[in-house]
Amino acid sequence: MAVHRVAVLALDGVTPLDLAIPTQIFTTRPETPYEMTLCALDAKVATTAGFALVADGDLEQVRAADTVIVPGYEPLLRPPEAVLGALAEARDRDRRVVSICTGAFALAAAGVLDGLHATTHWKHIDELERDFPAVEVDRDVLYVDEGDVLTSAGVCCGIDLCLHLVRRDLGAVVANEIARGLVAAPHRDGGQAQYVPAPVAVAGEASLSGTREWALHRLGEPLTLRVLARHAGLSQRTFMRRFTGETGTTPLQWLLNARLGKARELLETTDHSVERVARDCGLGTPANLRLHFRRALGTTPTAYRRTFTH
Repeated sequence: MAVHRVAVLALDGVTPLDLAIPTQIFTTRPETPYEMTLCALDAKVATTAGFALVADGDLEQVRAADTVIVPGYEPLLRPPEAVLGALAEARDRDRRVVSICTGAFALAAAGVLDGLHATTHWKHIDELERDFPAVEVDRDVLYVDEGDVLTSAGVCCGIDLCLHLVRRDLGAVVANEIARGLVAAPHRDGGQAQYVPAPVAVAGEASLSGTREWALHRLGEPLTLRVLARHAGLSQRTFMRRFTGETGTTPLQWLLNARLGKARELLETTDHSVERVARDCGLGTPANLRLHFRRALGTTPTAYRRTFTH
């Protein structure tokens, strides 16, 4: 595989967890082409945790990178012009430019997000919308994929975004293997609204994770809202309310995403026909599988298999 150079650009006041996510996911592994470099304007960078870190690379490595990732930082001051110039240049050269959490403010200040949809941490989303009116701000998402420009919501949503990048580059199998190493969910559904402070749950309510796990082992079966609610021992109305509150999405949308995930793995790891893949993942017919693949991924099952079968 050709080397894919990833520059993680740490700004002064970088959030250590935001920084750790891409450096861990894009570290060099035998099964991936990534070559990751920690970069900064100056060799020594202050963090929000009170300690400093030393960067191996500078803006030259940023300019040479195939993917540039800006982790979150505070306070949200305008980065130096040299940094903004390097980010704008990466965008102009059609490099992939990514932000985690409040890193979106650096991308916005560089003009990278103008005219595009983007997101950031829910605590700062009003500020992003106010300060950068040229940006279309999405509030209730874990991340936004605009092709070569991607932004994530707060902190741990950076895991979702980075795994999404690996999935785009190398397929679901490699992304899932990295997720297992991190003990992280390969794909989370819903948006960051589920993490905004909300009223305390009614006493005695239990998680529906058991029902979701049960459903994941039966994706090929006809799983209706009635079936899921019956397994959870709840009325359909209560089940719908609780499920949406826990995951940020509806049961049927969650099922569709889970079925697409299984279809991707089957296409990558087996030589099953498209008809069998559609049946085994619960989407029923090849036509239905193709429809949802086109809507969600912009490609066909056959083209996906051709791309990600190594």
